Formats: sequence, C-alpha cells, structure tokens
Amino acid sequence: MDEAALVECAKTDKEAFGQIYDNYVERIYNYIYYRTGNHADAEDLTARVFFRAMQHIERYEDRGIPFSAWLYRIAHNMVANWHRDNSRRQMISLDAVEYLRFAQDGPERLTELGEDQDVLLAAIRRLPADRQDLLILKFVDQLSNTEIGAIMGRSEGAIKSLYHRTLIALREDLLDPGEEGAQRQRLRWIWNRG
Repeated sequence: MDEAALVECAKTDKEAFGQIYDNYVERIYNYIYYRTGNHADAEDLTARVFFRAMQHIERYEDRGIPFSAWLYRIAHNMVANWHRDNSRRQMISLDAVEYLRFAQDGPERLTELGEDQDVLLAAIRRLPADRQDLLILKFVDQLSNTEIGAIMGRSEGAIKSLYHRTLIALREDLLDPGEEGAQRQRLRWIWNRG
C-alpha cells in the first residue's frame, strides 16, 4: 500500500495508523532527540507527536508533499514549545552524533576524532535553531532539500540558500583566528583541504 492510501486508511483504521507509526517513529524520535539532547524528553515528545497526529489525521489533506512533512511540523512545534517551556538552549547532544571510526586508527587518532567532534558540535550549537534543524534533517535524516523545505515551510531555493549560509557560518566559526587550540587548528586544516 502506498503512503497516500495508508494515510487515508489511517483516518478510520487504528492498525493503519500503527503502520504509519512504525514507518516514522525512529525518524521523528531522532529529530526530537537531536533538538533536545535528552532521551527521556525525546521519548515523551515523540509519543505526543504521534498522539497529536492520531487525533488530527482525519483533517490531514494531501497537498503533494510527503506525509512526513506534516509529522515533522508537529514535532518541530512540540520541540519549540518544549524549549520555551523549559527555557533551555537548543542544542545537539554530544553523544548523539555517530562518528565513523576505523579499526586501523590507533587510540591517539580516535581521541583526536572525538575532540574534533566536540569542537564541531559546539559550533553547531551556536547556530540559530532553524540552521540546526536544517543540519539535522539533511545529515541525520538524509532528506532532500525539497523535503526539508516542506517541513520547514520554505521553498527548495530558500533551503539551498540557508544551507549555504549555514556552511559559511560554520566555516567562519571554525576558522576564527582568535581561537588557536589544537582542535581548531586541526579542523581548519581539514576544512581547507576539503
């Protein structure tokens, strides 16, 4: 059954909604977790997203964008309310990003990779919330610019522009000459090679 037919069935059939849940729960959870940095809160908010979706699915109208965009919009609103209610800074958790590690790397290299990751994540945390969202959707959920635009309520061109500006901001932050730590120097070297 294709997605559109499944959504139509889910308007009256709880088992069909269960299939929607199974199809999207991991992606929605990951998005929320990266935005909150807390497993318990991510689990709670994910449950709320699907509860709200189940309550309102009969009003969902297919407008030619993926159904997931509707779920992500609900998740985005839940996370925004969570941040506002908890007066917490929006961030990406340090332990959340999986980092490629190769068996042939020695302990020194693995330590350097961990330090580089910490510096990069700190730079990402300093970005505005919409840019953090963009990076999560692009690199964690591996969505296309069109899908990201549907979720964020922007055109594909606006997403491309935001992505470009985000990379420039990250580059400027990581190449900031005021910071001369070993990790930043290593990241500058990596960035300039790429």
